[in-house]
Amino acid sequence: MAVRKTKAKGAKSRVPAARKVARPPEAKPVRRSIAASNPSPNAVASETAPAVVIPPAAPTLTPTEAAELARLPYDGDSAIKIYLREIGEVPLLTAEQEIELAERIQRGDKAARELMIKANLRLVVKIARDYDWLGLPLLDLINEGNIGLMKAVERFDPSRGNKFSTYGAWWIKQSIKRALGNQSKLIRLPVHLVDKISHMRRVAMKLQEVFGREATDEELAEELGLTAGRVAQMRTAAIRPASLDAPVGTEGDSHLFGDIIEDEHAETPYEQLEEKSVNGMLRDLVKALPPREASILTFRFGLDGGNERTLEEVGQKFGVTRERVRQIQMLTLRKLRRLIERREAQTV
Repeated sequence: MAVRKTKAKGAKSRVPAARKVARPPEAKPVRRSIAASNPSPNAVASETAPAVVIPPAAPTLTPTEAAELARLPYDGDSAIKIYLREIGEVPLLTAEQEIELAERIQRGDKAARELMIKANLRLVVKIARDYDWLGLPLLDLINEGNIGLMKAVERFDPSRGNKFSTYGAWWIKQSIKRALGNQSKLIRLPVHLVDKISHMRRVAMKLQEVFGREATDEELAEELGLTAGRVAQMRTAAIRPASLDAPVGTEGDSHLFGDIIEDEHAETPYEQLEEKSVNGMLRDLVKALPPREASILTFRFGLDGGNERTLEEVGQKFGVTRERVRQIQMLTLRKLRRLIERREAQTV
């Protein structure tokens, strides 16, 4: 039989009384803004929750950038690929964010300046590609363009209504063109000429796609509205100088560029042999001349291995006038010519 247990009168209940638990204060809405990510020194200290930066989502690399990346003439994980991968991870900015960052930069916010620069590094790469192969490596062009980008970030005024990409592109191009003019050539090129060469190169690439071959100077001149001679001058000015001390070949079989380039002024073995044969024949023919005439001719033209002398120097040595030396020279050369013709007739 079940026994019902009852609580004695006056006994305390074992169930604790319900406590009044204080509810946490309702969280204030957080303003999602770039400005909140880096509050100014005058920010109100009573804010209970830190601001959170949620930049707009952006792909790591756009399809165009990925295609350009695949065409780069580098093997493996090159420096330019690594750099593009790193800057591709930085989200792009909206127009409102650019304005907000620019206002903070004007107040001296260094963090806003850094974010503005990082978000526009891809713009520098795009512009630097237009000036590639004009005398500086692509990475050097990007470095120079970054200098122009930093100047643009410091001078950008959003109140004028311009987009930063439009404003910054001018500074980036100016920095790259000045670097090309000052550093890429042994002889400095004016900035306006660097710009014309870059334009000529873009036109030449378009014509090559149309014709399926490299465009001639005349075709380029017609497209650019210039003369063929001017186009040829611009092509010559665009040639990149090569260092004779630059290494060529693999690490195991490396040579200097100066060791393999042809010396246009050096004599070939055939020319050396021919000169030796001609000199030997002349010495034999001179021996057939009278001693005084042979000495004058040898001293005049350096047939003994010396340098050529002037008529006055020969006259001083042999005690005759310049005119007399000239007469002896003409007479002796006619004698040599007859001796040579006689020898050739005998060999036929």
